[in-house]
Amino acid sequence: MQSYKDLIVWQKGIDLVASVYKLTDRFPKSEQFGLVSQMRRASVSIPSNLAEGYARKHRAEYLQFVRIAFGSGAELETQLIIAKKLGFAQSKDLTVIMSLLDEIMRMLNKFSSSLMAKP
Repeated sequence: MQSYKDLIVWQKGIDLVASVYKLTDRFPKSEQFGLVSQMRRASVSIPSNLAEGYARKHRAEYLQFVRIAFGSGAELETQLIIAKKLGFAQSKDLTVIMSLLDEIMRMLNKFSSSLMAKP
């Protein structure tokens, strides 16, 4: 691997960011500085932390940033549930995003485990 950009989980994270931005474009304008901002930051945090962790060049630091990315995923999942509860997003739109997020979370979990297992 020559770059964090080679990581499938990073690539899927970028796709997730694009999906979240498209979804939140349809939210009420009153949420621009509330839920929209929070959801966008949480989604952007996932691939960003993978990139930053990779750049640190130390496994322990990389692991910490992967864990932060995982936490951002959990944060985004909660915000998506809130958006649904408030009626800001349709179930069909959320299903696609939640599925992608679930896949990313599983990948991050495995990635974290593999970083911990290396001597």
